[in-house]
Amino acid sequence: SQHVSREPLAPLRPAPILPVQSPRPVRLAVRAEGAGDGRSPGRPDRRDCPAECDCPPSFPVAMYCDGRGLTSMPSIPSRIKYLYLQHNHISAVPDSAMVNASNLVWLMLQHNQIHSDAVGRKALLKLERLDRLYLHHNNLTSVPSLPRSLRDLRLNHNSIDKLTAADFEGMDNLTVLYLHNNAISDMGSSLKGLVSLTLLDISGNKLTKIPESLPAHVHQLYLESNSIDSVPEGFLGGFSQLQYVRMAHNQLTDKGIPPNTFNVSGLVELDLSFNQLERIPIVSTTLQHLYLQANQIKEFSLGSFCSFVDISNFSKLRTLRLDGNEISPEDIPSESSQCLRQAFEIEI
Repeated sequence: SQHVSREPLAPLRPAPILPVQSPRPVRLAVRAEGAGDGRSPGRPDRRDCPAECDCPPSFPVAMYCDGRGLTSMPSIPSRIKYLYLQHNHISAVPDSAMVNASNLVWLMLQHNQIHSDAVGRKALLKLERLDRLYLHHNNLTSVPSLPRSLRDLRLNHNSIDKLTAADFEGMDNLTVLYLHNNAISDMGSSLKGLVSLTLLDISGNKLTKIPESLPAHVHQLYLESNSIDSVPEGFLGGFSQLQYVRMAHNQLTDKGIPPNTFNVSGLVELDLSFNQLERIPIVSTTLQHLYLQANQIKEFSLGSFCSFVDISNFSKLRTLRLDGNEISPEDIPSESSQCLRQAFEIEI
């Protein structure tokens, strides 16, 4: 599927709220578990650590097996909570590999060669304490059976082509879901029960419409690089916490956007660049960053930003990108300085 860069489009674009890569736990800041239970003081039993992995005494609940050329899952001691297996050649996660892994909190399996039919039906399901599961950059074609405890799930850069209603069923704790760069054409009602979800990235797929049943509390919604040509009436009305919407590189036209679709308070950033818009859509005066570059916009309509201007009613817009359209700086009316008084970057 089409590659989508996760890098900002403009120098002033706000940094992501959540880190794409989670840091490893600080090894030296954690007291050695197991001290005083018959082993040498402060030194956990390392005999259960597989030879191909590293189990540092300073962080005895972690096992580092990343980048070791592994082709299969190592033996996992029951004390391990943080397991790093990324950047290997692992192709299967059988049920037997997770027999002693019930204490896992983080499982990092990104950048391997894992196939959907080689993931045991209960391999991940029984990890009832798992908080983070990273499976991005693998060979998955479907979503494996997952534990309901998950809060952070990364499935991007796979070959997943469809989602079912059961894929995320009961996952009340899921906060972050990365599905970008797959081959998903229809999400059905798969997102319906994700009541805690705040970040949803489904960019770089094959969607032709906005997914149904989007979680009500989503904070960041990334839909860029799909084939979406329209948005439904009242699309953003039900999302009281939504602040970041990115829909660049789609097929949006003026006809496909009902009036006032994006005129919702609370929105901080709206990216509609690289579409087929001919007019600037009406946006809320509270919007701070608007990206409209590389469309077919022919006029600078000040009414899109301010229905009227006075001392208390003006746009909070700080960044406005209009470069790559069919307008020039001369098209900006002189009175725009009153409406756009807080803008410190306008590119035309």
